[in-house]
Amino acid sequence: MPHTAPRHLAEGPRVGIRPFTPDDAAEFTARVRESRDLHRPWLFPPATTEAYAAYAGRLIEDEDRAGFLVCDKDDDGALAGYVNINNIVRGAFQSGALGYGAFAHAAGRGLMKEGLNLVVGHAFGPLGLHRLEINAQPGNTASLALARSCGFRLEGYSPAMLHVDGEWRDHERWALTAEMRTSG
Repeated sequence: MPHTAPRHLAEGPRVGIRPFTPDDAAEFTARVRESRDLHRPWLFPPATTEAYAAYAGRLIEDEDRAGFLVCDKDDDGALAGYVNINNIVRGAFQSGALGYGAFAHAAGRGLMKEGLNLVVGHAFGPLGLHRLEINAQPGNTASLALARSCGFRLEGYSPAMLHVDGEWRDHERWALTAEMRTSG
């Protein structure tokens, strides 16, 4: 898939992160459709250009959100996944909630771990956040493993926390603070 992507905000050895753009619709939605079996029943990212436009528009325009595409540097910048910071609260809290998903062609290769770590660094650096949270369903072993591998600590269990796929689902709550990251 052709790429005319903007410059990365941060780079690691194998991936770079950059903001969503309207021009990413075709590749993003194609990757979502290819990854349906990987994402279900945990994630439901936009699979059409119309749904992508609304989704990306919120990430681009809303000050309470920030979206990042994880791009594979070894594959001409192909989208490997995404990490979003939702519900950003400023003031004394300086916190946000992370949501993320890998695309099937990139799953299991460590690209999302590298990408999530880059987003965390950006959140605690230029964005000035102090705390990040991940809420994952207990059966989503890949998501829980990613949170754990990036230094997040388990803080609790919340029954019927989020409405996913037509039902209220239980979630484990994982968190990381700027101090935890620098002392780890």
